Amino acid sequence: MSRATRRRSAATDGARARHDETVVARGRRDTAPRPRRRLFGLVKFTLVTVLVIATLAVVGEWVLRQSYFRVQHITFVGVRHEPLALVIAASGLEAHPTMMDVNATTVKANLAQFAWIDAVRLTKHWPNSVVVTVHESTAVAVAFNDKHVLQYVDQRGRDLGTAPLHANLPTLEYVHPRNAQWPFAHAGRSAALVAAQLPRAFSAQVAVITENDHGVVTLKMTTPVTFILGPPTQLSAKFVAIASVIAHSTLRPGDVVDATVPGELAVTGSPPS
Repeated sequence: MSRATRRRSAATDGARARHDETVVARGRRDTAPRPRRRLFGLVKFTLVTVLVIATLAVVGEWVLRQSYFRVQHITFVGVRHEPLALVIAASGLEAHPTMMDVNATTVKANLAQFAWIDAVRLTKHWPNSVVVTVHESTAVAVAFNDKHVLQYVDQRGRDLGTAPLHANLPTLEYVHPRNAQWPFAHAGRSAALVAAQLPRAFSAQVAVITENDHGVVTLKMTTPVTFILGPPTQLSAKFVAIASVIAHSTLRPGDVVDATVPGELAVTGSPPS
């Protein structure tokens, strides 16, 4: 091979090598990651998604606030002692609020003026019906107010409203009250608690439940026999002991039985005053 031929061959090989390097470099550039492009794509996708969700939320709220989704049908269940028309009017539901704005907490707050209403449960029936289930307080006794009007009283000592004089419930009394209106400036509530827990065994025989300023509760029976309970503790044990005495002992009118200690009943003198 001549020298000229060798030179041409070397030049050709060099050109091929440079071409191959160029191709390899281009391939590397083509396959190299593009972090900026990917980040931009992710941000774009996120913004579009947020925009779509926000649009759907706005449109959805607008739809739910249309007249079709406002309260149109109202049903109250369990209202027995309060005027139903007044309860419905006070609930605020007759103003046709949107279904999404109606909740039991607001309705209960609106009905707080009614003494008998203790709890409220609200059920929504879409698109525009609401059922309000009312749980009323239970009268466990009666008591006279400062005008000597007989009132129903619940287990927390709350005044529930006027009661008839022939109400078949024990009468609550507080000995030496500081004022004449039940519940006597937050006193006398232990008597209401006892009235709420009287057992069926002798509850019908309890005529009067008294409490003094020392917290001593006394039961005055229709017989008439008096049971001193003391503080309203260990009521179950005290009631069992009293029921046993009534069933198995001969008590005379005027007897006073001290049941402060359930296992050691004893006949005492006059009840505390």
